Amino acid sequence: MMNVRRNKSLLALSITTAIFASNSFVAYAAEDVERIEITGSHIKRTNMEGPSPVTSLSQEDIQKTGVTDLISLFTKLPISGQGTFSTQANSSDDTANGGSSVSLRGLGADSTLILINGRRVSVSPFAKGIDTAFVDINNIPLSAIKRVDILKDGASATYGSDAVAGVINVVLRDDVDGAEISAKIGDTADGGGEEQSINLVFGNSTDNTNHTFVLEYFNREEVMYSDRSFSATANQAARTGDPDATDFRSSAGIPGTIALASDPSNRRIDLYGNDICAPEDQDLANNLCRYDYAPYMTMIPAAERFSWNYMGKYEINDTIRAFAELNGQNSKSTVRGAGSPSFNELFMSGDNVNHPFANMPDDEFYMQDLTMRRRTVDIGNREKRVDSDYYRAILGLQGEFKEWSWEAAYSYIKSSSVERGVNGFPNSRRTQEAIDSGLWDPFEPSSNSQEALDYIETTTTRVGKSTMKSFDFKVSGALMDMTHGELMLALGTEYREESISDNPDDQFLRGEVFGTEATQANGSRENLAIFGELAIPVIENLEVQIAVRHEEYSDFGTTTDPKISFLWAPTEDLSLRGSYGTAFRAPSLHQLGLGRTDESPNLVDTMRCAAIGNQDRACEPQEYTAVFEGNPNLGPEESESYNLGVIYNITEDLNFSVDYYNYDITDIIDSDTQFVMDNFGLDQSIVQRRPTSIAGDPGEVIQVNDSFQNIGDLQTSGIDLDIRYALDTESGMFKFGYVMNYVLSFEDYKGTEEGGFEQPQMRWTTSVDWTLNDFSATAALNYVDSFEQEASLKLNKKVDSMMTLDASINYFGIENTVLTIGATNLTNEKPPFAYHDFMGFAVNVHSGQGRFAYLQAKYKF
Repeated sequence: MMNVRRNKSLLALSITTAIFASNSFVAYAAEDVERIEITGSHIKRTNMEGPSPVTSLSQEDIQKTGVTDLISLFTKLPISGQGTFSTQANSSDDTANGGSSVSLRGLGADSTLILINGRRVSVSPFAKGIDTAFVDINNIPLSAIKRVDILKDGASATYGSDAVAGVINVVLRDDVDGAEISAKIGDTADGGGEEQSINLVFGNSTDNTNHTFVLEYFNREEVMYSDRSFSATANQAARTGDPDATDFRSSAGIPGTIALASDPSNRRIDLYGNDICAPEDQDLANNLCRYDYAPYMTMIPAAERFSWNYMGKYEINDTIRAFAELNGQNSKSTVRGAGSPSFNELFMSGDNVNHPFANMPDDEFYMQDLTMRRRTVDIGNREKRVDSDYYRAILGLQGEFKEWSWEAAYSYIKSSSVERGVNGFPNSRRTQEAIDSGLWDPFEPSSNSQEALDYIETTTTRVGKSTMKSFDFKVSGALMDMTHGELMLALGTEYREESISDNPDDQFLRGEVFGTEATQANGSRENLAIFGELAIPVIENLEVQIAVRHEEYSDFGTTTDPKISFLWAPTEDLSLRGSYGTAFRAPSLHQLGLGRTDESPNLVDTMRCAAIGNQDRACEPQEYTAVFEGNPNLGPEESESYNLGVIYNITEDLNFSVDYYNYDITDIIDSDTQFVMDNFGLDQSIVQRRPTSIAGDPGEVIQVNDSFQNIGDLQTSGIDLDIRYALDTESGMFKFGYVMNYVLSFEDYKGTEEGGFEQPQMRWTTSVDWTLNDFSATAALNYVDSFEQEASLKLNKKVDSMMTLDASINYFGIENTVLTIGATNLTNEKPPFAYHDFMGFAVNVHSGQGRFAYLQAKYKF
């Protein structure tokens, strides 16, 4: 966050980097030097290089990447890792549709603190994957951003909870004098995903006021899995011809599979009557009528967003200023999925009028109660619409008292979302009633009347709200003069109230909606923090910084976190830096207050597989019902981390920085259902089963009971490298960059290691910028290393590495106008094949968008 003292002049402030450059701000002083607060510290200072490693991306850097939203930018960062998620793979089963967030170093989106102008933002009311509380960065439009600072070490001593992996501070534009309008249109090479955006930025400055307004409209067409050849079918075995690939088609088909209610393993493909399972869907080996759901599922949902931002300051007198930050957004997204599946939830009595074996007295299914696996395709495919509103208001005062700076502010932030299931959702109670009365025949879909379909179909509603109210005060200044400089101090306090509510309608609460998932969570907390920092000039060119923060939570207790760091510049061109600190992540309100929630994860029943082999597909991943509940007795995750780094300007045009980092996190909060299956699969109180007729079978899983626990530990270490080189020639100015993250070690309680599934050991981006007269161009190669396939598959194969090329050309030859043509993934690389799920690639690591070409025009008034 950047605050400016009055009567000080900053003649130049430049980010001397290209794409993904490290923090290298240079301030050139006139008669007096202003003090500025940088990300990672509350102490205002004249030197923009602090002890902690910070990467800064300017507005120009962001524009060069060609991305249209923040998550697309963050997924390209080498420091991003497992747990980063975009709207890619949002489906009718997702619990955070339309949301996106970033996970630094693969430590989780809930361990990465997101700030706007140095202050916290409320979390999304809808958690990701039921328990992951996250700040939805889709609420921050690109046109409103001045720069993004990424603090790459633990910072709970400065900012409190969630800053385990680091901090992302989004600094908004507040210095516009004039107006500019820009428009962008783009499309993918393979269908779907067309985008349009337009934004207007305007503002004015006077002697005592400053106003900046930003308006942005964004619209994106959906991308379906059927739009891409590698994900157009869930039958990856047939598509690839690879014997190790899996047929992920659902075991719930249309009209489906008939089974005895007393023994669901005794089943038959529905080949009776007028409606029969299509030949291509018949799985004779397992007696299943399968269903290819992939073509009907959303890869990237349709999205429409309108955002507005205001930043203003008013000078009350020579030493006091008032400021305001007002932001808002309305966003809409549409998510689609295949028709709702049922897995033996529905029954038909032996004397039902529609019994398929009523005229077969010699058949063993005659007059027997039946169950079924089927899809309610007859009422349509599933469709969810999410409508979200986000508001943020900051009102405050700042000023100076003698040589001390102070600031006080009140914040109010609210996020609200309404998710509606508008098509394709059956009410299980009414569906069962319709079967019992004979109104609806599950085995003859074509015979059912519109009246029957209208009776079983329902609409669903889920309403969420998240609020945060806070007051903060801090003061910073020089305590005393020491031999080698001033002893600087910052003190502050923050009081915060947070609440979340996530409430599906009564149908969900009664368990009457199958084929989808919803969470229910309610909770609130209060938090009081006090913090302080000292910057000590120990010797010439050596600064040691000490920080500590104490927090009291109303729902789980207190925590105190210290941090010590240093920056030593033995020569003008060489700097050494390091830090050590502790950090914590408070259990989220979702994890504490989650009500009973049903989910349908893909799991492998390892206990049953060991007992009967692959009979009844026991060794293959299948959907199972998992029931989650919150745990009010959770404690916080805690961590220790340290960082050591070198910054070296080899020549005026060549410099690099290298940092070593190490994290040790304990008491991780998790709800790993596969872990529960693997370790408690035979405990009937945790994993409920029903018997079958297969010899030695422990039974078919009906339900897995799970909750959140402080379950384990994680250790990771690695290297960050950043190299910059500038070359001025007669053919133009060239700027070269190379940014790399290399994971030396990664080990968590589940046995995941560096290079394991979705844990590539190395990521890098190399870039070149060229400028000459009225033209400039940028090209960047983005590399993601190979990694192991999902461990449960036990394949001696890897997910291959992936490299993509982004490029753009700018023309400045028209007065006040910039024209841009560019493309991300210019060569239209396909994501490497992954065996673990139906889409055939790792959606949390690789993008399925393909080439996206765009045109952009910007005009300044």
